[in-house]
Amino acid sequence: MGKPTGFLEYQRKGNPSEAPLERIQHYNEFHPRLSRDDRRRQGARCMACGVPFCQSGAVLNGMVSGCPLHNLVPEWNDLIYTGNFTHALERLLKTNNFPEFTGRVCPALCEAACTCGLHGDPVTVRENELGIIEDAWERGLMAPCPPKARTGKKVAVVGSGPSGLACADQLNRRGHWVTVFEREDRPGGLLMYGIPNMKLEKTIVQRRLDRMAAEGVTFRTGVDVGHDLPPQALGEQFDAVVLCCGAAQPRDLAVPGRELEGVWFAVDFLKETTRSLLTHNLAEGTYPSAKGKRVVIVGGGDTGNDCVGTCIRHGCASVVQLEMMPKAPDQRAENNPWPEWPRVCKTDYGHEEAIARFGYDPRIYETTVAELLGDEQGKLKAVKTVKLGSDHTPLPGTEEVLDCELLLIAAGFLGPQDYVPEAFQLERTPRSCVKTAEGGYATNVPGVFAAGDMRRGQSLVVWAIQEGRGAARDVDQYLMGYTNL
Repeated sequence: MGKPTGFLEYQRKGNPSEAPLERIQHYNEFHPRLSRDDRRRQGARCMACGVPFCQSGAVLNGMVSGCPLHNLVPEWNDLIYTGNFTHALERLLKTNNFPEFTGRVCPALCEAACTCGLHGDPVTVRENELGIIEDAWERGLMAPCPPKARTGKKVAVVGSGPSGLACADQLNRRGHWVTVFEREDRPGGLLMYGIPNMKLEKTIVQRRLDRMAAEGVTFRTGVDVGHDLPPQALGEQFDAVVLCCGAAQPRDLAVPGRELEGVWFAVDFLKETTRSLLTHNLAEGTYPSAKGKRVVIVGGGDTGNDCVGTCIRHGCASVVQLEMMPKAPDQRAENNPWPEWPRVCKTDYGHEEAIARFGYDPRIYETTVAELLGDEQGKLKAVKTVKLGSDHTPLPGTEEVLDCELLLIAAGFLGPQDYVPEAFQLERTPRSCVKTAEGGYATNVPGVFAAGDMRRGQSLVVWAIQEGRGAARDVDQYLMGYTNL
């Protein structure tokens, strides 16, 4: 513990944030980092607890508390305080392949479990992590480092989201030849197309992809395994296959009027916005625009919030976000004690921007869509909503009509799309995910493994990285008879 009194001397200081009305004018990240001196003070706040809950990744009351990757948080916080950023980087990369991603988009399970947060503000763990890795990139410490020896084994990784990339990175370090297949025109999966640019700039993703390619990983884009490339072809070319295809089957709305023009799944809406931003600089007609439209978003999670922020940047006339659940309390309830994940109301960046732009919080709780109303041309013109009771059943007499020309469905995902598991003849779980060996990643088909959201269901980037690392370990054991991963 570098500074035993640091948590008493220094207050929590997060990365600054550009004002909402300024940042909605662009699609760039809007959290400039602290100076190195300020970052060292934030590292000094870590108490180096005898039991570091921050890195536990333990399940408490049905929710995970602490980092699923078991990041060595107290160790690199101490090294930040002492100014030894190089050794901090070494400790960070032992457990996390991509801290530049988690440092930006992870909800910081570590901070929710920080002991400093029991009676005050937790340590800025996520931003400290980001400070370490960005310092390393800036100082040239992230130069490509290809393996010195190769095993001669070939592995195909299908899907280039965080789980696929983590798996490929681990297996390549081990010395296997790895080819990553991606059906989109760019690798990166949800990192590239699912997360908006203002949360994760795509130059950051491409920087990591370029490093992996320089280290020997091959990326093949525009290849849809299961459609363009059958499983038999992969089996003939590779010694093992890892499926990291995500949980891309969105939950739909079964309501009258669903067929009307102006209804989009949120993930498709966000994907096409990012694709246009990267390829056409958002030229008119190259993406589904919310400009001048009254928008209703169904779903109160992170994807719904991303839609709020994106629609405001498009120039929407108004935005409303419907949430089936009641509003969470602003403070921890007595039945939700530390170090459990705090089930409290979170006002995210999109909500802040809506409040600043329109003067109101866009969220409407305990409400869902009952019907979509269209005009004579079959275009969406309004949404009929209804309040929900405590048992989630509609309450008669609570219907309300909201003008709406664009409806975005952000109601979560049901599991992987069927065609890949069916092509590989894989067993499924009751939740439609790919079934694997208990405590492992091997499927019912020899030599075929699964990881990430495809195996565990819709989850977080940090969990996807953990899954990819675990699958790489199982694959290495399968190929070599032992593993040092």
